Amino acid sequence: MALHLGDTAPDFEAETTEGPIRFHDHIDGKWAVLFSHPKNFTPVCTTELGATAKLKDEFAKRGVTVIGLSVDGMDDHGKWAADIAETQGTALNFPLIADKDAKVANLYGMIPPSAADTMTVRTVFVIGPDKKVKLRLDYPASTGRNFDEIIRVIDSLQLTAEHKVATPVNWKQGEDVIIVPAVSDDAAREMYPDGWKAPRPYLRIVPQPTK
Repeated sequence: MALHLGDTAPDFEAETTEGPIRFHDHIDGKWAVLFSHPKNFTPVCTTELGATAKLKDEFAKRGVTVIGLSVDGMDDHGKWAADIAETQGTALNFPLIADKDAKVANLYGMIPPSAADTMTVRTVFVIGPDKKVKLRLDYPASTGRNFDEIIRVIDSLQLTAEHKVATPVNWKQGEDVIIVPAVSDDAAREMYPDGWKAPRPYLRIVPQPTK
């Protein structure tokens, strides 16, 4: 059964390259990225795991814990980690779940009922501190994921969770944002005494609020 935005991310226990975890305990109070792979020693996923390892500091400064998942056993994880370090220039520095029986993949709806194999398991979940699903992205096997975009979305999710704003198309950290329609003009004047730009009454643009 597929998970939808706002659903509680299911809890589970699993073996990882950094020891056993209970998912909810592991992510407690933090934002989390859970991203899955169909098989060890696949070329696109090898590049993705290396790129994610290189972004460790970027995720850390946002309070995000990253967890990978591969529908393969723990025995192969160590060998694959060595390949990643050698070919991508960065060693694996986050837990990689061994999901050989596809228990977690099925729990999260990563494998469609009509799928002939696990090659469809290439999903990204962003999960908030409330353990709710904030983002789900599914990718085909041939297309590498853009982790700069995932970080951009996390920046937006964290900002909009704290302030009554939305982020416009192609927004990046530090750029102008939009006051949400649920905030009246009177309430907005209290929040933004310097005013806002309004090319239309429903489109009220202000500088990004600071934390």
